[in-house]
Amino acid sequence: MLYSTTTPQQKRRALREMLVPGAARQFPGTFTPLTAPLIQEKGFDGLYISGAVLANELGLPDIGLTTLTEVAQRAGQIARASDLPAIVDADTGFGEPMNVARTVQELEDAGLAGCHIEDQVNPKRCGHLDGKDTVDVETAARRIRAAAAGRRDAEFLILARTDIRAVAGIDGVVERARALVDAGADALFPEALQSLDEFSAVCEAVDVPVLANMTEFGKSQLFTREQLADAGVAMVIYPVTALRAAMGAVERTLDTLAADGTQQAAVDQMMTRSRLYDLVDYQGYSTFDAGIFSFEVPGAPETGGQR
Repeated sequence: MLYSTTTPQQKRRALREMLVPGAARQFPGTFTPLTAPLIQEKGFDGLYISGAVLANELGLPDIGLTTLTEVAQRAGQIARASDLPAIVDADTGFGEPMNVARTVQELEDAGLAGCHIEDQVNPKRCGHLDGKDTVDVETAARRIRAAAAGRRDAEFLILARTDIRAVAGIDGVVERARALVDAGADALFPEALQSLDEFSAVCEAVDVPVLANMTEFGKSQLFTREQLADAGVAMVIYPVTALRAAMGAVERTLDTLAADGTQQAAVDQMMTRSRLYDLVDYQGYSTFDAGIFSFEVPGAPETGGQR
């Protein structure tokens, strides 16, 4: 009932313990607190909160328009809705090194288990678009050093994301990866790699966990968890999968409503009322204090399972 009973510190410790080379832990992307308990229920390892998704949810493109306040608030709402550790995309850190340090502290306070900071120039853009540019290695390393210096909980995971594959190839990724680890990164996120051999090369080059981004319609093939595990990957994210699936369903349902004048043909594809109530634990609230929460929960045993 209410929020997670697992503390942020416990989530951060669990995250560090699970991230070992070859584990390929799966972190589906979540765009709303409502999906967080569903991801947990399905047995996944953690939550990923994409900067692109947070921007898109606001009706904005992923070009660095969101603010630290917006990201920290929404990420915190998601993180507290599940016992799973949540990692959030912190773009380029929302400013200069001092801003990066503040970003880490705000995300710690919001209950996140970790974040990643990238080496794109500002304004940044989606990691799987053409035309990206990266900062020099010293600027990139300075961001990571600031993030590490800013955190107050040593368990908070700092991932360094590098987008340099688009401009310097895999050799540039390996060189940049080593510099970011030397700067204090706890894990590495090489964006838009194009083969399993490239993932293997990065995993072999550094002694920290490596993340793989399996986003649809991007530069990377959609490798299986097993393939990525064999390459040495520690964590796999699916950042926009749930949002794309949900928006596809919304669009199809609206088309049905417009064409038929009723949503009846789409009802069988919807989450039922009783399933939704189960997901938000209506019954738990009712049981907690029947004197206040005196409503009846549709779908509970005594009500006969209404939709």
